[in-house]
Amino acid sequence: MKRVSTFLAKGFPVAPGRTRMLFDSTFSAEDLTRQRRLILSSLQKSNLYATYRDAFQGATDLPLVLRSVGSFRSPLADARNGNPFCRLLASDNKSCAACLCRQQQFEGSAIGEARTLDCFAGISESVVPVHLGEHVVAFLQTGQVLLHHPSERRFRLCAGQLRKLGAVFDEGLLRKAYFATRVIPRKQYDCILRLLIVFAEHLSSLTNQLVLQGSGAELPVVTLARTFIKEHHTEELSLTVVARAVHMSPFYFCKVFRRETGLTFTDYLARMRVESVKTQLLVPHMYIGEAAFACGFQSLSQFNRVFRRFAGQAPSAFRMR
Repeated sequence: MKRVSTFLAKGFPVAPGRTRMLFDSTFSAEDLTRQRRLILSSLQKSNLYATYRDAFQGATDLPLVLRSVGSFRSPLADARNGNPFCRLLASDNKSCAACLCRQQQFEGSAIGEARTLDCFAGISESVVPVHLGEHVVAFLQTGQVLLHHPSERRFRLCAGQLRKLGAVFDEGLLRKAYFATRVIPRKQYDCILRLLIVFAEHLSSLTNQLVLQGSGAELPVVTLARTFIKEHHTEELSLTVVARAVHMSPFYFCKVFRRETGLTFTDYLARMRVESVKTQLLVPHMYIGEAAFACGFQSLSQFNRVFRRFAGQAPSAFRMR
């Protein structure tokens, strides 16, 4: 703390009110939806996800998908290693609707942590959230297994429930698929889920970088602005300065930048500074406050609030990972 106080005394003044105005902006629903789509697409195309998915599926013989929030289809329907019993249920509109309804309840309970739930047939699926700071942007989903041995009683209950729903099915085919469902002891399944949690945390650590990278389809002026912000983010940077650097009026630049990136200028600048601090904190003897000031933050309270919002944890917790 003494080192931080010295930094404050040596020329890092806090402009009262100014930093709060700049960094307390929040996502609109439209911005968050846009970022979710961008991040999901980027992660699904990444070598990291493909490598882990293939290794996970090869080692466990379980399906794995990275799916959107609020998906309106069965995420594991076409996945490698998918359960034939679940595919049969997904092929009928009535039973599929029941599964999707259960999935929505499932998703709502998994916003903060991994969840495992059983469907009406007793089949277990698990979802693990992937975060962008404090927001869930996607889910890793696996399962379609039984955590107990199949029984005739459970099958009859399942078939009765399907009839009540009005589903049409071949009972002999359904029975065969049900009793062929893979059974995994709960202790082993919990270990598999812990692997997914670690992977989700790794993916979550990359989401802010993906937002900052942008896409090849954006306007050249926005790409130029990104480059300028990256080169000058440690300085006292304003929207007016960046707009002037790309030869646009501040009003029009603000409008175009938010439309193309899904972020306000101030949010984007804050994210850039947070990523820069993360890099600084890799240096063992770098004080957290020192790193914050070196990357453009002008007060510790501002820095701690912004870091937690965009990194999803306190700076000290990030350093100790």
